[in-house]
Amino acid sequence: MKKLTVAVFFGGHSPEYSVSLESAYSVISNLNKEKYDVLPVGISQRGKWFFYGGDIEKIKEDRWEEDAASVPAVLSADRGANELIVFRGDSIERKHIDAAFPVMHGKYGEDGTIQGLIELAGIPLAGCGVLSSALCMDKDRAHKLADFAGIDVAKSLTIGEVYDDSAVIEFGRKVGYPVFVKPVKAGSSYGVSKVESEDDVLAAVEFAFKYDNEVIIEENIEGFEVGCAVMGVDDIVVGEVDEIELSSGFFDFTEKYTLKTSAIYVPARIDKETAERIKETARRLYRVLGCSGFARIDMFLTPEKRVVFNEVNTIPGFTEHSRFPGMMKAAGISFAEVLDTIVTQAIASAEVTKWLE
Repeated sequence: MKKLTVAVFFGGHSPEYSVSLESAYSVISNLNKEKYDVLPVGISQRGKWFFYGGDIEKIKEDRWEEDAASVPAVLSADRGANELIVFRGDSIERKHIDAAFPVMHGKYGEDGTIQGLIELAGIPLAGCGVLSSALCMDKDRAHKLADFAGIDVAKSLTIGEVYDDSAVIEFGRKVGYPVFVKPVKAGSSYGVSKVESEDDVLAAVEFAFKYDNEVIIEENIEGFEVGCAVMGVDDIVVGEVDEIELSSGFFDFTEKYTLKTSAIYVPARIDKETAERIKETARRLYRVLGCSGFARIDMFLTPEKRVVFNEVNTIPGFTEHSRFPGMMKAAGISFAEVLDTIVTQAIASAEVTKWLE
């Protein structure tokens, strides 16, 4: 049987560049080599595109771009061409792509931009499409849709770069401290602050504005964070619920990728009925926000066992500490099986779309 070529996109012009390198390394390492040929496509922090044909260890170590195996490349936007155009000196090489798998976090990777280019080219896309990627990246609009669908969300205030200080102060007084201040469109907890008093809230807002042109201030939800790994297009598979135990503070960038003082329990230490309610909420959110392929749905569980929506990661981390593979593994699905399912369903969905066209 002829192998399928999967283009794995990594890196990118985003603060989450380094996380993408680790995730992409894991994806490339775990794709079934008997079934797939991998075409690594690296995007530098400056936004330059390359085909990388070298040792994948250098991706993880962030030494791939300087390697001689990195060659300038572009994705053809010609619909149906399904190819990466590689520039080797004066010659051009065209590499066929059967499926595109973006493993890029944050801006320009998880926000619908690269998904738009892939869909424009007509290449089967692994993961969420343009609209759902953009919606899930936008915490304010995702919360509004969830609220409209009857799913609990935290009280919040969203502001633009021109804002009224008094509105921020008034909101903090109304909901009480602590509050969380976040960029509306950013991931991996970049720009996020847990603010304990009114004296610090405006500084936290200015810090968040370094990562986006909109900032959301949210009430603190008592309890702990839980999550669901969700996978599928028509038929949805949900992994076991996980639970984050924090010793202090919040699940910031350092804790997410090192677990220095926190712990993740999967399955979560909750009763079966509560776990099923969390899974059902995750399924609803997946549908409400138009997700397909795969996503990780993050929620809070309060002491009263109320499930409150937090956010959706349409390209969750795939590092050794990542939650998505862990939740699927707890449900009896290996990482290799997860990746195979994601790619297979991307190709199947594209064939249906092509038939409809």
